[in-house]
Amino acid sequence: MHFTDLFIRRAITTTLLMAGILIFGILSYVSLPVSNLPAVEYPTIRVEAVLPGANPDSMASSVATPLEAAFSEIPGLNSMSSSSGTGSTDITLEFDLSRNIDAASQDVQAAISRAQGNLPANMPSPPSFSKVNPAAQPILYISVKSKTISMAQLDEYAETKLARRISMVSGVAQVQVFGSQKYAVRVQADPAKLAARQVDLETVRTALTNGSVNLPAGSLYGSSKAYSVQSDSQLTTASQFARLIVTYKNGSPVRLDELGRVLDSVSNNKTLFWMNQEPSMIMAVQKQPGANTVRVADAVKALLPVMKESMPAGVEFGQAFDASENIRESIADVKSTLIITICLVILVIFVFLRNVSATIIPSLAVPLSLLGTFGVMKLLGFTIDMLSMMAITLSVGFVVDDAIVMLENIVRHLEMGKSRMQAALDGAREVGFTIISMTISLVAVFIPVLFLEGVIGRLLREFSITIAVAVLISGVISLSLTPMMCSRFLRHESHPTGWFYRTSEKFFVGLNNLYRRTLLFVLRHRRITLGASVLLTVSTVYLFFIVPKSFMPTVDQGFAFGGSEAAQDTSFEEMVRIQKQVAHVVRSNKWVDSFGMGTGNGAQNQGFMFIDLKKDKHRPKVQRVLAELQGQLMAIPGIMVFLQAPPLITLGQNEGRSQYSLALEGPDTEEL
Repeated sequence: MHFTDLFIRRAITTTLLMAGILIFGILSYVSLPVSNLPAVEYPTIRVEAVLPGANPDSMASSVATPLEAAFSEIPGLNSMSSSSGTGSTDITLEFDLSRNIDAASQDVQAAISRAQGNLPANMPSPPSFSKVNPAAQPILYISVKSKTISMAQLDEYAETKLARRISMVSGVAQVQVFGSQKYAVRVQADPAKLAARQVDLETVRTALTNGSVNLPAGSLYGSSKAYSVQSDSQLTTASQFARLIVTYKNGSPVRLDELGRVLDSVSNNKTLFWMNQEPSMIMAVQKQPGANTVRVADAVKALLPVMKESMPAGVEFGQAFDASENIRESIADVKSTLIITICLVILVIFVFLRNVSATIIPSLAVPLSLLGTFGVMKLLGFTIDMLSMMAITLSVGFVVDDAIVMLENIVRHLEMGKSRMQAALDGAREVGFTIISMTISLVAVFIPVLFLEGVIGRLLREFSITIAVAVLISGVISLSLTPMMCSRFLRHESHPTGWFYRTSEKFFVGLNNLYRRTLLFVLRHRRITLGASVLLTVSTVYLFFIVPKSFMPTVDQGFAFGGSEAAQDTSFEEMVRIQKQVAHVVRSNKWVDSFGMGTGNGAQNQGFMFIDLKKDKHRPKVQRVLAELQGQLMAIPGIMVFLQAPPLITLGQNEGRSQYSLALEGPDTEEL
């Protein structure tokens, strides 16, 4: 293999090549995005349609069915599910992993346009869609509260300013506001007063509709100037609505406040949210499928100080939960493991070679191979996540093998009395082909992983490519930098006399003798050796079948979420009372740092919560904390509470609050 001569004789060329790998690798490492795991979420789009007043059956037949018929023609659609309630329909579309989410959204928009003619004409707005998986958990919870302004005013800032601005951040799918309290004027008609004045509710409704309009009043044109006429006829407060004339009786006006109570209220007074038992609002930020969690969270958090400057005094908002913190901690742990691994590998090389220059030369292959791998990861659009960093960590042991083989062969030629240059030339020629075959054989192990389909293939693709690239780059370095360094800097002592050499030599001699004795024993007792091998093989197969299996291990992220459910006929007031009991149990747990809890966001008899646990090294695992809470919450009568730790990967929209679920299907709703 004479091509190695080029790298040995042209040291400057080889040095510049390695410097290019070094610089490009450092720049790539700094700019690589950080994530928990590779992007494996199914591209998912959620479609929402609203028709106020329609019952679930009408929504399913008149809204969901035409939309589903149009969506079924979209290519790459894996599954489609819909949920219809009073006045609303949600349809979830799940596409193939290979489908681009932006292209799929264009197809969804076109399908909605095609189905528009078959939808009810009295829908207040056309169906809308968002690129978000309903089963995916928010990556950021931001609490908003104030002791100086009303909840309705606070909602105006939270939804109009904060939520809309955060939604514009790249990678954010949507921002849900829990505990929303939109301002509204509430009219409570008195049946006795209506009967006394002979006014029905339809007359009141018509008066409210016609009495508060904001229509263009036209323009006035003069000889020298023109004016736009503005008519301020929009009623905005309860006091203005109270004086609204509903009708005339016997020539006298009947005003709205004469027929009942007119109150400043909110549009939905059957919803409530607490943050650490204080009335608050929570903005839950959900990322788009495939978006980088850390990058999105950082962009949102960088926006908060800017938004705070435009908020009135007394409005407080803070970070209730940040999924990127756990990701950073996990990656930091992996980085620490990587550094320890590199140090141990270099230490082992030194212990066995017992020569400083001979240790440094193959050790250079480790940082250069890893940095070169980061450069390729940047080109391929990979992220620094737990799997790619695990591949980097595992490759540390591989990347020095080729360099050590090259070094040992060059040392063998030095022991023959050759000069460093000639020893490097001859040694590199002899083992060049061997190193190439070793490198390719290691890479070939990971090639089948590239052909895996589905979530497993997407999850392990970065891992296999990363470790294969590291091995390939180490092979290049072993054929170029290692022999070049040996030809210039390798020092060889014929008879080493150092104390470390003398001490370690006794150990290696003893280790060699032990190996000789055990090898002779194995060769003399071949049947016993063969029987032991068969026994180990059978035991391995048996253990494989009895070992518990799971797709992904449960990871303690210090966070949990859950929901609560009471009887169907539970009133809002009763649900609030029960939820306060749940809040008391959660608050009394010593491992709970903060928690949010609410009710009325969906069904009236259902609540939801999230719990952030303390970052304490003495804290038990999240599963034990949840088991303790679950046992205490079961003692509360009239409610069921479901708690679970969020999974590392959300595979699809069918995941629920329980470990197992059962689906009943049927064409007839009544029979079902």
